[in-house]
Amino acid sequence: MNASPKCLNLWYSCEKDRLVKARQTLSDVVTEHVDRLVERFYEVFFQHEEASRFLNHAVVVDRLSPSLRRWMLSLAAFDPEQDLTTFAERQAKMGDVHARMKIPVHLVLEGSSLIKSDVAKVLLANHGNSEGATAIVLLNEIVDYSMLLMSQAYVTGVAQRAKIEEAYRLFTLGQDVNVERESQRAALLEWSQSTIFGLLGGAGSAALKPISTSEFGLWFRHRASVMFQGSIMLNSIDTAMKEIDEQLLPTIASLASLHGPDALPLVASLQTRVEEIKFLLSDLFQSLSAAAGGRDPLTSTLSRKFLPSILGREIALCQQHGTPLSVMMIDADHFKQVNDTWGHAAGDAVLRQIAEVIADNTRTADIVFRYGGEEFLVALVETGLDGALEVAERVRAAVMGAEIAIGDATPIRATVSIGVALHTGHPDYQHLINAADQALYQAKKDGRNRVSAAEALPKVVNG
Repeated sequence: MNASPKCLNLWYSCEKDRLVKARQTLSDVVTEHVDRLVERFYEVFFQHEEASRFLNHAVVVDRLSPSLRRWMLSLAAFDPEQDLTTFAERQAKMGDVHARMKIPVHLVLEGSSLIKSDVAKVLLANHGNSEGATAIVLLNEIVDYSMLLMSQAYVTGVAQRAKIEEAYRLFTLGQDVNVERESQRAALLEWSQSTIFGLLGGAGSAALKPISTSEFGLWFRHRASVMFQGSIMLNSIDTAMKEIDEQLLPTIASLASLHGPDALPLVASLQTRVEEIKFLLSDLFQSLSAAAGGRDPLTSTLSRKFLPSILGREIALCQQHGTPLSVMMIDADHFKQVNDTWGHAAGDAVLRQIAEVIADNTRTADIVFRYGGEEFLVALVETGLDGALEVAERVRAAVMGAEIAIGDATPIRATVSIGVALHTGHPDYQHLINAADQALYQAKKDGRNRVSAAEALPKVVNG
């Protein structure tokens, strides 16, 4: 929890008995009037031109109304000395949902202001005394604290999605990772050769330019941290470079002779560290090639990290043009058993075969993601439920009929279970994914090797 509870000034400064009474008054008022307060919230926001776009779907209202009701009751019952951590986690989760649904933060703040105003009106009408005034101040502080926590999570969520969207933009522009890799390998080699050849050629300590100030070092410090954000190999390269600059080069420079027996082991260590950096750099770019290409290296399907941007965009297109969108969640049946019986190479072969079958049975406009270990998610653009079920059944049957080669052993067979869901207007892409996931769960529960539609659309095709 990053937001400080110190903004709850009244709670920590007010006389205890007075605070307890005000809190009870606030709880009583909110509990008594919560349904009318929620109704009033929607009366206002359904008339709000911008807000109505996020509230014009029955599922949103059906889910949001109870959620708003619970949130208001939780505010009235909030005790920072008892449930501060739980409260903070719930507000952060709500802020992340707002970010995922791209609800502008100013609308959330406007809604909280409306709630504070409406509750204050009730308090003034029924408790127009010092106790009522204290309850109003207490309400304002709790709601403002909630908004602070939500806003922090919202900003974090938006920033993370912005990074993903920028990565996807670079992917669509076709950034050439191979050129970058070769450029930096050449820069590292150039520093290594000029340093070692200079030493052995008699240039002395003047040849000892730190690797951190070389062209490669500058690239690593200013660009690599962005390109390979979060990779543990970055720390390993950084450690090797520091050892070169802070230990090996100063020790070599202190020697009276760079051709003596003490220098050669140090030069050999220098070469070893450079080779280590070169190896780590190759691994970094190998991992980036798949990400920059937007592809899972095993199956060549699209990386899951682009799913929020792409699926969010497809949902926006659905809403803009009134076209259908369906999603398939595909899971390899008994995949652990495949790995345990025939080994991980067989498991990889199964996943590659499933990916090939999906590609053979979908259009180039459809979007295939490697969703998890043995799961794939497919967005079937401008496809209704019946069409999606037909595609899913073709995929299921094709996987079941395929012989999967695993080296010299007898080919094996695999099956998949598939959950299908139709986008029904909910603006949050996670709602669509959850529906497909529930349908997949039902297909598994019903015996695997079958296709099931989301519960709200109960048509089912069995294998």
